[in-house]
Amino acid sequence: MKAMIVRERGSLENLKLETVEDPVADAKSVVIDIKACAVNFADSLMVEGSYQVKPPLPFSPGLEVAGTVSEVGSEVSGWKVGDKVQALTNWGGFAEKVAVPAKSLCAIPTGMSYEEAASFVVAYGTSHVALGYRARLQPGEWLVVNGAGGGVGLTAVELGAIMGARVIATAGSDEKLAIACEKGAEFTLNYRTENIRDRIKEITEGKGANVVYDPVGGDVFRQSFRAMAPEGRMIVIGFASGDIPQVPANHLLVKNIELIGFYWGAYKEFKNQVLVDSAVELFDWYKKGAIKPHISATYPLEKTADAIRALRARTSAGKVIVTI
Repeated sequence: MKAMIVRERGSLENLKLETVEDPVADAKSVVIDIKACAVNFADSLMVEGSYQVKPPLPFSPGLEVAGTVSEVGSEVSGWKVGDKVQALTNWGGFAEKVAVPAKSLCAIPTGMSYEEAASFVVAYGTSHVALGYRARLQPGEWLVVNGAGGGVGLTAVELGAIMGARVIATAGSDEKLAIACEKGAEFTLNYRTENIRDRIKEITEGKGANVVYDPVGGDVFRQSFRAMAPEGRMIVIGFASGDIPQVPANHLLVKNIELIGFYWGAYKEFKNQVLVDSAVELFDWYKKGAIKPHISATYPLEKTADAIRALRARTSAGKVIVTI
C-alpha cells in the first residue's frame, strides 16, 4: 500500500509518500480500506516529536479515519467485510489501509460521507465533553469560543448554541466569523482588530463570560481570562498559537474562577464510557440534522504535508481532510 511515512522526527519535509507492506488483522482487529483521514493539530506535533504520544519509527501519522472493512480478525464479531466504519487509530491514518482493534470502530450513519465521518468524532467529541461534562455549560450562560473558525472551535460554537448558551465567537478573520454565525454564534469578535477583554465586557453588559473555550493560548487566552465572570470556567483545549500562557493564580482566587484542563484522548484510557455516551448523543444529533461537520478543504494523500501546513497556519475554517 501507499502511505505517508516519517522515518525521522522533525520537519514536515520528513513526511514522505512510500510503498510499504499492507497491514494484517490480528485476532481482535480489522483492516480498514481508508477513504478519508482528518487532519488534527496532533499530527503536526507527532511528526515533530513533541506530542505526548511518540509512535515508534517509522510511522504514519493520522488518527481519525473513515472507510470500509476489508479484513476481519478471527475473534471479531459484529463486523463484516464491506461495513462502512469510522475509527480512531492513534496513528497510521495517512495511508491506504490501517489495522485497528475492533473495539475502536463506529458504524457510519446512513447519509454521512466518509469525509464527514473522518472529521466527526474528535472535533465534536472534544467540544461536547469539554462543554457539557467538564465545564457544566448551562442554558443562558455566556460562552466565549476562541479560535471559532478552527476544527474544534467551530464545533464548540455549534454545540454551545444547541446547549442553549449565548455564544460569542472569536477568530482572526471576518470570513471565519461569518461561518461561526452560520453555526449559531450570537456575537462575533475579530481579535486582530478588536480588544477581546473590552468587547466581551461590552457584549455581556459588564457581566463577563461564564465559560471560555480556548484552543488558541497566547494573548487570546490572556485577554479572555481577564473578561471572565465570577465563578467562570475556562477550558484549556490547546495552544494553536504556539504560546503557552501563564495564569495569575490570585485572579482565580479573587473571582472564584475554575481553570479546567481538557485532553479528550485521555478518557479512552481512564473513563471511556464518557466518550461512548458522548458519541451516542452526537451521532443522534447528526441523524436529526442538528449538527453537520464543516469541511473547508480536502487534499490527496501525497499532499498530506500541505494539509497539515494549512491547519498549522490557521488559514482553514472547520476541518481539513486527506482523501484516499
